[in-house]
Amino acid sequence: MTDQSILERISGGDKAAVKDCLDAYGALVWSLARRFLGNVADAEDAVQDIFIAIWSAAGQYDASIASEITFISTIARRRLIDRLRKTGRRPATESLDSEDSAQPQPAVASRLEESAEVAKVARVLESMPPDNREILAMSLYEGYSHSEIAGHMELPLGTVKTRVRRGLMQIREQLQLTDELAQDELR
Repeated sequence: MTDQSILERISGGDKAAVKDCLDAYGALVWSLARRFLGNVADAEDAVQDIFIAIWSAAGQYDASIASEITFISTIARRRLIDRLRKTGRRPATESLDSEDSAQPQPAVASRLEESAEVAKVARVLESMPPDNREILAMSLYEGYSHSEIAGHMELPLGTVKTRVRRGLMQIREQLQLTDELAQDELR
């Protein structure tokens, strides 16, 4: 073992460091991919892409800026967010002429429900004060950490955390109210 970090060893061309990186951070990257994507096949593909990105960016790692785990987690989160955005924009490729198209498929119904949920969340976000809306958007949609948001908006970290928490609670409450109203209308 050397005093160099795994990423420094990778950028230096140490072949053993690649295995060390997988051993040290494989579980972390896998858990992030599973949490973000929810699908084993998609998570497996994402993990491969993430490690390729980590190894490609290893030369950019600076221990004076962030810890190795933070650097790797940030790359993983950003790649996963990019993957979610990309798949969210991909048009459905299912045939409309098939015999089964009369009944909505579970995947299609699930996407429709998610789309309705996203629309509800967007309406709740629009009703929030602009500063709170911007903080939540940076956290939820753009994947910034609370610390990054605090630095960008020049706010104390505690204020950012409080606004994110309150915003998420407001969204949750509004979604529950909407669901309760919809259920009342069905009765």
